[in-house]
Amino acid sequence: MTAQNHSGAGQRSAVGYREFVAMMAMMMALQALAIDTMLPSLGQIAADLGVSDPNRRQLVVGSYLLATGIGSLVPGSLADRFGRRPVALACLALFIVLAAACALVTDFTVLLVLRALHGFACAGLTVVPSAIIRDRHGGDRMARMLSTVSMVFMIVPILAPMLGQTVLLVAGWRWIFATLALLGTVMGVWVWLRLDETLHPEFRQAIRPATILVNMGRAATTRASIGYVLGSSLVLAGMFGYVNSVQQLVGEHFGAGELMPFCFGITGLALSLANFFNARIVERFGARRVSHTALLAFIATASLQVWLAFQPGETLWQFLPVMALNVCLMGFIGANFSSIALQPFAETAGAASSVQAFLRMAIASLAGMVIGQAYDGSAAPLALSLLVGGAASLALVLWSEHGRLFRRVLPPGSSRETVIDFH
Repeated sequence: MTAQNHSGAGQRSAVGYREFVAMMAMMMALQALAIDTMLPSLGQIAADLGVSDPNRRQLVVGSYLLATGIGSLVPGSLADRFGRRPVALACLALFIVLAAACALVTDFTVLLVLRALHGFACAGLTVVPSAIIRDRHGGDRMARMLSTVSMVFMIVPILAPMLGQTVLLVAGWRWIFATLALLGTVMGVWVWLRLDETLHPEFRQAIRPATILVNMGRAATTRASIGYVLGSSLVLAGMFGYVNSVQQLVGEHFGAGELMPFCFGITGLALSLANFFNARIVERFGARRVSHTALLAFIATASLQVWLAFQPGETLWQFLPVMALNVCLMGFIGANFSSIALQPFAETAGAASSVQAFLRMAIASLAGMVIGQAYDGSAAPLALSLLVGGAASLALVLWSEHGRLFRRVLPPGSSRETVIDFH
C-alpha cells in the first residue's frame, strides 16, 4: 500500500482541491510573513532598541531562519506518530503566542531570543504541509501540487513588505508582530474547522528514539535524495542572502530605499510565476528534466550577475531584472528538488520532511547570514554566492543521479527514455 491519495480514515479529505491548496499555501505563508513583513521595519527596530551596527539588524531575520531550520527536526516525527492535524494546530498556537511576545520586548537581545524561539517552535508550518501533500500525492503529481502551493504561497513575499510598510505608516513596528498574531489566529481557526487528518493509520510511527534516528538517518543518507536536499539548500542560500541584505542593497548601494518593497515584490512575482508555469509543465516533462534545465540556466544567469556586479556604476535597473530571473529559476528548482527528495519515503514522510527541512533551512540560513554579513556596499558578495551555490548544487545533483541529467523516472511498464550520461 502507498501513501498516495489516502487520508487518515483511508478516504480523501473533505476539503476540496482549491481549498486544500490555499490552506497549505497560507500555512506555509505564515513563515514568509514572519520574515518579510520585518524588512521595512529593520531600521526602525534598530533605532528604537539602540542598535548601531547596520549589519546587526539583519539578525532579526537571520535568527528566525536559522532557528526554523533547527526546529525542523522535531515536528516531522511527532506528525508521523500523532498525525498531521494536531501538530499543525500546536505550531499555529505557538506562532500566535510568540508573535505577541515579540511585540512587547524592550531589548534587542531579548527580541533575537524570542525570534529564535518563534522560528524553532513554528518550524512545523513548513514541515507538516509537505508531509500532508506527500500523504495525498507522489511523483510528478506531487511536484505539481508543491508548485501550485508554492505559486499561491509566493504571493505573500510580494505583498509582505508592503504590508509591513503599511503598518509602519499608521503604527509602530510592534504592530507588525500584533498583525502576525492576528493572522495566525485566523489560520488556526481555519485549520481547526476544515483540515482532516491525512496520515494513514497503518503508517503511524511509534515515538522510539532508535526508530526516529533510523528513519532520519535513512532520509539523510539516501543518495538519490540527499544530493537534491543539499543542492536546493545552496540555491536557497542565495535567496536568504538577498532577503538579509536587500534593505541595505537597495537603500544604500543603489540609493532607492523607497523602492525596496517594489523591488522585493518584483522578485517575489517572478518566483510565483515560475511556480505557476512549473505546475503546468512538470507532469508533462518530469521534475528532473525541468529542474535540471533550470539549474543550468541559473548558473548562466548568476555568471551574468557576477559580471554586472564587478562593472563600475552598476544600476538598480541592471541588477533587478537579472536578480528577478535568478529568483524565477529558483521556482523551477525548489519544488521539483523537494518532490524528488521526498519520493523514496512514503511511509516516513514526516521524519523525512523534518530532516530534509532541517538540512535545507540550517544550511541555507547559515550561508544566507554569512552572505548578508559580507555586504560591503556592493552587490558582489550576493552575486558570487549565487554562482558558487548554483555550481555546487549541480555537482551534488550529478552525484545523486550517478552522473546523469534529464533522466525521467517512469511508471512500471513504460518505455525507457534517453538520458544524458556524464560518466
